[in-house]
Amino acid sequence: MALQNLKGRVAFIFEEDDFDVDQIVGVKNIKIQDVDELAALAMTSYDPDFSKEVRKGDVIVGGRNFGYGHPHYPPMKALRHLGIAGVLAESFSPGYWRGEISMGFPQCSCPGIRAAVKRWDEIEVDWPAGVVRNLTQGTEIPFEPLAHSDALMLEAGGLLPYLKMNPAG
Repeated sequence: MALQNLKGRVAFIFEEDDFDVDQIVGVKNIKIQDVDELAALAMTSYDPDFSKEVRKGDVIVGGRNFGYGHPHYPPMKALRHLGIAGVLAESFSPGYWRGEISMGFPQCSCPGIRAAVKRWDEIEVDWPAGVVRNLTQGTEIPFEPLAHSDALMLEAGGLLPYLKMNPAG
């Protein structure tokens, strides 16, 4: 089984470094458990129409140390519920990275990605080739390869499915 390439639009670009994902739904909403309610709140402080514009397969792009802070799950759960298929960032906070990879949510560490894409560009993350293709602009940029264990977890759909497939670890 091979990791499926991501192919979709850049639904949003976070320009700032050290982005705290709690801001996606708002810190005051972080304890909400209902995924529909969370999804309705997602990104409203950045783009009130985000939930209407985003579609299944889209990705978000971030800066350096994306996911900085406490790695709470509700914001990313809301984005997945809206159809966001993964995150491409200049780099990631280690705690955020581990948490989202273990949830089976693709992350791609790609230095230079913010400058290489514009909002709504069509992109493809080609895992085997190690490049992000900007299909709109006809360009590509290399990304840092996934650790073998991270690739296996993503292929399985997360840590728990991976452990069920590989009980010896």
